[in-house]
Amino acid sequence: MSKDNFARHLTLDERRIILTGIKNEASKSDIARMLGKDASTIGKEIKAHRVLAYRCTLPLECRNYRHCPYGCRCRKDCSQYEPFRCTRRDRSPGACNGCSDYSRCHFNKYTYNPEHAQQEYQKSLVDSRTGVNLTYEEAHSLAQILKPLLDKGQSLYQILASHPEIRQSEKTLYNYIEGGIFANMNDVSITCMDLRRQVGRKPSKRRQAQYKKRNDYRYLKGRTYKDYQTYIEDSGITDIVQMDTVYNDGSNGPFIQTFKFVKYHFFFAVYQEKRTAEAMTAGVDLLEKILGRELFRKLVPVILTDRGSEFTDPDRIEQDNDGSIRCRVFYCDPMMAGQKGTLENNHHELRDIFPKGTDLKALGLVSQEALNIAVSHIDSMPKEILEGRTPFEYAEFLNPAMVKKFCQAGISAIDKDKVILKPYLLKK
Repeated sequence: MSKDNFARHLTLDERRIILTGIKNEASKSDIARMLGKDASTIGKEIKAHRVLAYRCTLPLECRNYRHCPYGCRCRKDCSQYEPFRCTRRDRSPGACNGCSDYSRCHFNKYTYNPEHAQQEYQKSLVDSRTGVNLTYEEAHSLAQILKPLLDKGQSLYQILASHPEIRQSEKTLYNYIEGGIFANMNDVSITCMDLRRQVGRKPSKRRQAQYKKRNDYRYLKGRTYKDYQTYIEDSGITDIVQMDTVYNDGSNGPFIQTFKFVKYHFFFAVYQEKRTAEAMTAGVDLLEKILGRELFRKLVPVILTDRGSEFTDPDRIEQDNDGSIRCRVFYCDPMMAGQKGTLENNHHELRDIFPKGTDLKALGLVSQEALNIAVSHIDSMPKEILEGRTPFEYAEFLNPAMVKKFCQAGISAIDKDKVILKPYLLKK
């Protein structure tokens, strides 16, 4: 391969050669020499585009799981815990295609697909040339740091030197300022006139600022709806919890994080002031606190949710404080709310109490205690699918320990004749 190929982007044919090398157990260096690339390029390519084809069902990848005296309730502080290491998967070449132990391996398995990698590459190439890689809030926060220091006569280089938390380069910041990205922010407006010295180069073409945070879909690897179906079929798990968020005002809230215990037809919700990944993780933490560690792991082994921005940090949801895996998170396909339809049905009931377009706080939704009242009424409504029984009665019959935990957290059974699904519920 010509040295001229060293700095060129990988093509689909070259990616197919990478796959062949992986199957033949070639090292990253061997593949790189074949393609005239650097070994780090091959390593980054495989790591960036490999897909989690099978997810380990153990809480942790422990080498001693076959002879575990504790029933595989893995924790990092366990005396028997020994991390599983696979040279082929974790070092070189970095994927499991062609591995002779593939069918017998019970740990995480990653595969590399050249066509999928090419599609991801082309998508990222287009996305990287569209808009500004910032949300408006991120741009405003950045301007709040830059403005007072520019007013003191500091250069962008000096500001970056003293503020390592700024991830943008000096050139990028110049482009943002010259492009008017910060020009229309009332309290921290920044223009070229704020620069100590205008740089002597041709400025970029000025366009109206488009704040477009580029999507990072890496969190979906091994967590798509197809992966969910495969995992459920392979593991035989029947306890599924569906999760989503309901709200009216996307900027101020409040937000309702909803959970549906599908097996028990039981509905629960968490009151949130913010719709962020941190808040949703805290909601799952609260659910674990209510149920207790052991019961949570039994009842919530799998969470199925949608692809909302508040759910894009599955690692934090899946991991417990000690680093062990407490549950698995999977995502529905885009625009396919029916894949978690049983939870959507509860949302219709929730909307009877909290209609769209209304001020939820004005209706009385101001705390978790208020939300517990609404949840209690929803779970106390007879269901045709339960032959006239309520979700509360059905869940209590199948799993009284679970219902007892929720009762201690503020959920209670309501007399069927006193169930209210109207906006005045919290005002009565």
